[in-house]
Amino acid sequence: MSAVEGHKPAEDIYTAAERRRAARALLREPLLQGDGPSAEEFRLVRRHRAELARTFADGLGYRLTVDPHAARLFKPGLGRDPSRPLEKTSGAPFTPRAYALFCLTVAALTTARQQLLVDELIAAIRSAAAEAGLDVDLDQIGDRRALYAALAALIRYGVLRERDGDLQRWTTDGRTPTLLDVRRDRLSLLVSAPLAGSATPDQLLETAALPSAAGGARVAIRRRLAESPVLSTADLPGEYAEWWRRNRNREREWFRDRLGLELELRGEGAIAVDPDDELTDVDFPAGGSAKHFALLLLGALADRARARGEDVAGRTWVAISGDEVDAVSAEVFAMWSKWLKREHRERPELVHEEALALLASLGLVERGDGTLRLHAAAARYAPRPAADDAIADPGTQPALLGEDLLPASPQDRP
Repeated sequence: MSAVEGHKPAEDIYTAAERRRAARALLREPLLQGDGPSAEEFRLVRRHRAELARTFADGLGYRLTVDPHAARLFKPGLGRDPSRPLEKTSGAPFTPRAYALFCLTVAALTTARQQLLVDELIAAIRSAAAEAGLDVDLDQIGDRRALYAALAALIRYGVLRERDGDLQRWTTDGRTPTLLDVRRDRLSLLVSAPLAGSATPDQLLETAALPSAAGGARVAIRRRLAESPVLSTADLPGEYAEWWRRNRNREREWFRDRLGLELELRGEGAIAVDPDDELTDVDFPAGGSAKHFALLLLGALADRARARGEDVAGRTWVAISGDEVDAVSAEVFAMWSKWLKREHRERPELVHEEALALLASLGLVERGDGTLRLHAAAARYAPRPAADDAIADPGTQPALLGEDLLPASPQDRP
């Protein structure tokens, strides 16, 4: 046997790398546009669309559609997950009003011409609102701002293009003429679940979240790891947990080969890590007052649990009373508040709430009625504040050294 026999040809390695890059691009941006900033990744998706479609369908129960100008990965994710909302251009999450106007705009655009003035679109939106029985007053600045958030999102997704005028100025005065181009082909790619057969919003969400019929435990667990950084076997149905125990080493290879993600396998489950830090919703640990406080609080809570004889790393969840959490948070604040931003120094309850909300979104804690549950993954964090440096220079925030947990999923998009 020659030295190279038994190995994959070099071109297969490059092909696999291209497919991995294309798959990651789709996870990061489920609607890729051929004329957008991800045009190069879109070309890779087109080149490998057949294999990618099989990977997503068999592996995650996701449907991939590719046309000459756009690629859409229909990824319902974990279903009812409010932690990844649509965002306004400011980064603030969509309000319920903005969501309603987004849906009304999509409905109005289904019969729109390829070019129309914003006033024509407003008339169609009012008609759609009346048909749906919704009270919308686009003469009011609040509703116009919510509509602008919806229109800006549709512009990002390539459904609309601002040809002439100024939409943002229209939001303020309600009069500035604006001409819009409409891409009906892109519009058809937005709706991720069939509306037929769903009589209520709850039924629509349930339909969208269903794994493929043949997926079972494989699809459900892979989705969990692709959409959330922490998998806990204690939270899985019995047959799913058994499947995971039998297949977890093979799954580690699947995630590495197909998506470029590393699975840290633990007795309690697994953690998905992105070595390239591309598919992360929220970097943690990371800079920022609330994130620094969250890391310090997490370490202090783990220490408190150990001090009373409960090994955080040896159990999936450890319960801590709300009063004890508040006491630990107050101790952390007293020690480190001087390095928090002014708003957090003046409002300790605000940084406490933001830190717990962050830790809950990462799956590291669960908040209940008067009780907080600390996940075993908290044990992987060992924040070591470089306090000596901060003492030497009181104006410098101490560096927080700890392991990185990178959520595998990008923010959900339509």
